[in-house]
Amino acid sequence: MKLVIDQNRCKGCNLCTMVCPYRIFTSGKKANWRGVLVPDLDRPERCTNCRLQKMYGRTLCGMCQMTCPDQAISWVDEKPSEPHKVEVEF
Repeated sequence: MKLVIDQNRCKGCNLCTMVCPYRIFTSGKKANWRGVLVPDLDRPERCTNCRLQKMYGRTLCGMCQMTCPDQAISWVDEKPSEPHKVEVEF
């Protein structure tokens, strides 16, 4: 599973950057086609709840998705051949 921000729905409020316990979001620096600064996924591999959900049966954290007023954040399945990195912090 990986996080995706829908560029068409996001209004750039940056609430996700404030509530994420893993600090995987950074404030956007480049405006999209609507002129909105959409947050960037800085290091999504830090969100271990998303990355390791299938492997360990973890429940997704979901703080960013629950807080987003525009429902612009979602999880999508990764392709089997898509490389991904997992970073575990103690």
